[in-house]
Amino acid sequence: METLSLPDTNTIKERAALISIGVKVLLAAGKLVAGLMSGSLALLSEAANNIGDVAIVLFSFVAIKIANKPADEDHPYGHAKVESLAALIETGFLFALMIYISAEAIKRLTGHEEIDVVPSALSFGVLIVSIVVDSARWYSLNRVAKATRSEALAADALNFASDIVAATLAILGLAAVHFGFPQGDALAALGVAIFIGIAGIGLAQRTINSLTDAAPPGLIEQVKAIAGSVPGVISIRSLRLRPAGAEVLGDVSFTVARTLPLERVIMIKEEIRAAVTERHPEVSMTITAQPIALDNETVLERVLLIAAKRHVPVHHIIVQEIDGRTSVSFDVEIDSQMPHGQAHEIVSGLEFDVRKELGSEIEVDTHMEPLEPHELPGRDAPPDIRAQIAAALIERAASAGMITDVHNVRVRETPAGLVVNYHCRVDPNLSVENVHDHVDDLDHMAQADFPAIARIVGHAEPIEA
Repeated sequence: METLSLPDTNTIKERAALISIGVKVLLAAGKLVAGLMSGSLALLSEAANNIGDVAIVLFSFVAIKIANKPADEDHPYGHAKVESLAALIETGFLFALMIYISAEAIKRLTGHEEIDVVPSALSFGVLIVSIVVDSARWYSLNRVAKATRSEALAADALNFASDIVAATLAILGLAAVHFGFPQGDALAALGVAIFIGIAGIGLAQRTINSLTDAAPPGLIEQVKAIAGSVPGVISIRSLRLRPAGAEVLGDVSFTVARTLPLERVIMIKEEIRAAVTERHPEVSMTITAQPIALDNETVLERVLLIAAKRHVPVHHIIVQEIDGRTSVSFDVEIDSQMPHGQAHEIVSGLEFDVRKELGSEIEVDTHMEPLEPHELPGRDAPPDIRAQIAAALIERAASAGMITDVHNVRVRETPAGLVVNYHCRVDPNLSVENVHDHVDDLDHMAQADFPAIARIVGHAEPIEA
C-alpha cells in the first residue's frame, strides 16, 4: 500500500471523518422517519444507532484534529493517543446501545410491551439504501484507516460494518412480520443488539491494547529478526515497541564488538534503521549500541583499544608468554614538550588500565617516545637536491634488489631538516614485516648519504601483474 506523507495523511483522515458525519446524519433521519411510521423496533434501533454514531463520529473528527497536532513540550510523543481515547468512548456507547436495544426487545418478546409493526415500502427502501451506502462507506473507511493507521477511522469503519448487518437483520425482521410472524421484529432487534455487542468487544480489545502500549502482534519478532541480521550485530539485548496513532515508537539495544571503530558502529545503526524502515515504514526507533568483549579478542587488540580510549598513540607492541605468564611491552608517544612527571602519570594510567583488562599478574613495560610535531612549515627543496636524493634512492634500491621503481620523490626544507617522501614497488607476496624492513633499510641508507634528512617516508606499492 502506498506510503502517505504526514500532511496528506492528516487531510485524508479529516475528509473521511467529515464524509462519515454527513452520511450518518442522512441515514439516521431516514431510518427514524421510517421507524416511527412502521413502529419497527429493529428500524428504530437502527435509527438510534445512527444518531449515536453521528455524535461519535463528530467526536472522532475532533479527536483526529487534536491527534494531528505536532508534538510539543508537554506531549513529546505527539497527540496520537487521543484517537485511542475516542475509540474507547465509542466502545462505551456501543455497549450502552446494546443494553438499551436488548431491554426493549425482551419487553416485546415477553409481552410486556406490544406495538403493532406495519412494514411498508418506505421501511424496506430505507434499509436497502442504508446497506448500499454503509457498504460503500465501510470499504472506503477501512481502506483509509489501514493506509493512515487511524484507530478512530477504524472504529468508524467497524460501525458501518455493524450497520450493514443490523440493517440486514431489520429487513429480515420486517419480512417476518409481513408474513405473519409478529415476534420477528423484536428478534431482529435482539440480533442487532448482539451484533453491536460483538463489534464492541473487538473494538474494546484493540483500543485497550493501544492505550496500554501493547505491541502489534508479531511485530517485535519481525523487527528483532531484521535488526539481528545486519552484519556486525552480535545480539539484540532489548526491543520495545508501542503504537502511537499511525506510528509505532520504540527503542532497540544491540551488542557489537568493542574493537569496532566508532564510524563502523554508527554505520551499523543506520543499516538497522534502513532495514527496518524498508519492511515496516511505520516503525520509528531509538537505536543504541552496547560494546562487549569477545572471546576471540587478541592481547594486541585489547591493548590498542585501551590506548585508543585514552587517546594515547602506541606502537611496537610486543606480547610474550614466559613460563605461563604474559608480558606486554610497547612504545608510548608523548608530547615532547610535556614535563616528564605529567607524562609519567599518563603512561602509568595506561599501564594500570592494561593490567585491569588483562589481569594484575601480567607484566607491562612501556617506553616513552617524544611525539614529533605533526605540522612543520616548509617549502620545496631546490631541484638539484631533489634530483640527488632521488638518484641515491634509486641506486640504493637497485643494489638491495628487493625494492624497485622508486618514483614520486618529494623533498621539502623545514626548520627540523629535510623531509623526504617517495613511492616504490615491492613483490606483493612479501609479508608486511619484510616490506617494512626493506623500506626501513633504504631509509637509513638515504639518511646516511644525506645527514640533512630529518624524516623520510617511503610508501611501498605492490608490483602490478
